[in-house]
Amino acid sequence: MNGHYYQNGTNGCLFGKEPWWKTATFYQVYPASFKDSNGDGWGDIPGLISEMDYLRDLGVDCVWMSPVFESPQADMGYDVSDYQKIYAPYGTVDDVDALVAACHERGMKLILDLVVNHTSVEHAWFKESRSSRDNPKRDWYIWRPARYDAEGKRVTPTNWRGYFAGPTWTWDERTQEYYLHLYASDQPDLNWESEACREAIYENTMRFWLERGVDGFRIDTVNKYSKRTEYADAPVTDLGSPHQPAPEMWCNGPRIHEFIREMRRKALEPYGAVSVGELSNTPLPSQVLPYVSAAAQELDMVFEFSMIRLGTGGMFGPKYVYVPFTLPQMKAIVAEWQTFIEGTDGWTTVFCENHDNGRAVSRFGDCSTRELWAASARALALWQATLTGTLFLYQGQEIGMTNMPDSWGIEEYKDVESRSFYAESKAAGDPNRISDTLRGLAILARDHSRIPFQWNDQPNAGFTTEGVTSWMRVHDNYREINAEKQKGDPNSVLSFYKRVLRLRKEYQDLFVFGSFKLLAAEDEALFAYVKENPVAEGTAERKALVLLNFSRESRPCLDVRSILGNTADEAPRLLVSTVEEGHVNGKTEAEQFPALRPWEGRVYISSGPD
Repeated sequence: MNGHYYQNGTNGCLFGKEPWWKTATFYQVYPASFKDSNGDGWGDIPGLISEMDYLRDLGVDCVWMSPVFESPQADMGYDVSDYQKIYAPYGTVDDVDALVAACHERGMKLILDLVVNHTSVEHAWFKESRSSRDNPKRDWYIWRPARYDAEGKRVTPTNWRGYFAGPTWTWDERTQEYYLHLYASDQPDLNWESEACREAIYENTMRFWLERGVDGFRIDTVNKYSKRTEYADAPVTDLGSPHQPAPEMWCNGPRIHEFIREMRRKALEPYGAVSVGELSNTPLPSQVLPYVSAAAQELDMVFEFSMIRLGTGGMFGPKYVYVPFTLPQMKAIVAEWQTFIEGTDGWTTVFCENHDNGRAVSRFGDCSTRELWAASARALALWQATLTGTLFLYQGQEIGMTNMPDSWGIEEYKDVESRSFYAESKAAGDPNRISDTLRGLAILARDHSRIPFQWNDQPNAGFTTEGVTSWMRVHDNYREINAEKQKGDPNSVLSFYKRVLRLRKEYQDLFVFGSFKLLAAEDEALFAYVKENPVAEGTAERKALVLLNFSRESRPCLDVRSILGNTADEAPRLLVSTVEEGHVNGKTEAEQFPALRPWEGRVYISSGPD
């Protein structure tokens, strides 16, 4: 790491010159599902404000609120019809102001979700654009004439397949051209090639909220603004479909870095706003680093999805055909994205859940028994809290919320993507494809992360009023898994999250800024790595060994003393364990470093001055 300022403290180094967001814990709120304050079955901003003390007590430094802007809700608010208004079920602009104040009063910050690759078809800009071919806003969106096949039949300008299945082009009868949409037909893509359009984005969607005190943005689909403007067909790789995957045509395009630098210079930098970009289809560190290099002056950090996409069959046709993976595969990906910034001026992020994926404990943990669920949820917490970079949690992760029950049918899936992929499998007429898609959805669907937050064991899990039908069904297990129950249990998943988030701050030199070295890369059950602090003048070298048993069987402990370089007279210290009853203190090596129990995690720290 470059440019750290070190000051001796109680437990290591303080990084006085580093921006606040590097050591922060961010918490993503999916507002429709977090807390309903008025009994309409839909979560809202006043509900979020009512639980700010819960988030502060957890250890959250910054809240990231998913889209709440005016929207027809074709894609849960990722289809914005007015960036300066709030969708009425969420509240009002005044409620956002109150949320900003509630965060700042508690020493916390707030970022909003910025969706500017596309708008809703109901946005005033698009209504103008489609009104006539000579409208001044015509080129604010991407319009192309039809092509015609040998029989004279009208066909789309390209053969590209969209993210929600089907073509990326929709015909507009009035102006006799197609418009581009990478997602649903309700979500036409903005044309970033238009300077006037870009300036309107900066003014209407960014400065408006930054002036009101918002601290930055999570930027949706950030690497899709620059398309390849020759609009050529993609190679045919799916013989069963007329629409072909074509991310190379719209991801990381020729002007993308120019556009992001301009966005930073004109809209983010004047306000000191933090930026975290959603960077899909960018699997190589050499591709990612230009976005997050401090010298490049683009984004502060990005979400790279190689790890969280494990188990998916790709981004397009087979996405929801589940592909089993091994622990060594996952470890290799984690190691790659933990180390890619070493020796550079870049930064990275840490996350294993968000609103677009199944629950981490259901995908990477073990929910086969109540005991293994709790043990694996704590192990995942320790894993995330000890990785280098900025940590992002998703609502409900801290109490171990799980995927929807297997007994629930497809009718419980509300998401446009889930429904599109299921409909596509049915249209194919292949029973195996239908069953494979249903199995994949049961593990991976975005719906799992969007069911209501489980606050207590009262009707509707305390999310909304008794007797109200919530927008999504409340999980069957809310009486066993809920925040209220875990608050009073020192051994709960929630209590463990609070503990490790405090340790992450206390030992930030190791866990936030430390280097990462993977051990036992091919072990099928043990996830082990060494974290070492960056050493500067006046600071002592320290190491931590993280041991995580990702299995149902006990596993031998590694040679902790040798790995951490301690002598016989300098025993490594156990910093934290996920096991409720603690750690055996004995004289023999076996007593000091016993076998790891199923889904147990431990952190040992080298002895020496704190």
